[in-house]
Amino acid sequence: MRRRSRRAPNTSESTGKIGQELPSNQPAPLVPLYPDDAPEPVAPPNRPHRQAEPARRPVERRPAAQEWNELPGSGRFELETQPETPSAPSPEAEEADRSPQEPKGYVVLAIGLPGSGKTTWFRRRGVTPLSSDLLRNILFDDVEEQRYQGLVFSTLRSLLRARLIAHMPWNYVDATNLSIHERRQWIKMSKSFGYEVQAVFFDVPLEVCLERNSKRDRSVSEDVMRKMAEKLKPPVFEEGFSKITVVRVKSAG
Repeated sequence: MRRRSRRAPNTSESTGKIGQELPSNQPAPLVPLYPDDAPEPVAPPNRPHRQAEPARRPVERRPAAQEWNELPGSGRFELETQPETPSAPSPEAEEADRSPQEPKGYVVLAIGLPGSGKTTWFRRRGVTPLSSDLLRNILFDDVEEQRYQGLVFSTLRSLLRARLIAHMPWNYVDATNLSIHERRQWIKMSKSFGYEVQAVFFDVPLEVCLERNSKRDRSVSEDVMRKMAEKLKPPVFEEGFSKITVVRVKSAG
């Protein structure tokens, strides 16, 4: 009777059958040598060992600060004044806003309190933005529905994602976007698709917003407005914005 050959345990993952035994007459599988296990190189004679380079100091990040001291027209910062009569910009002005080396496209986030002029700003440009109010009307037949905020904004982000997948060049988001946390998800998703993100900040005094809000058919309570004003944080370039446009009301003087 033929004796069975003794087998050594199989420790190789190349076959996908860990635990089987290999015949003793089969050479052992090659074991890869990883960089961490590699021996240190020996310096040739008459040459001293290279001294390890000192560890590089980490780059210090500047604290988030408003870099609004840049001159208007620099390409990164613009200052607008809300006109008394809405008017659409000329095609030449829109074309001038494009940089010589354009990315895949742009995502523009509106930032401001209710009554700060966001909707009017989009209307003057003939733009239909992705709007949380419009989405509430589509989903719940009620623009004032506030019980499903998570659902509203997750759906809004899905709509923007669909536009980015479709390579739409210009994308506008009309929401308050008060905090850095609220804006972070928009910025992260946009950049993952290779899009630049711009901010349009409506730097309008709370009292002006309250006055405008009181004249609306659908108004926000003054208490809620004041709480939103406390939460509002102006955008800064450190968040990831390639351009910030600040829109202010025309001064009385």
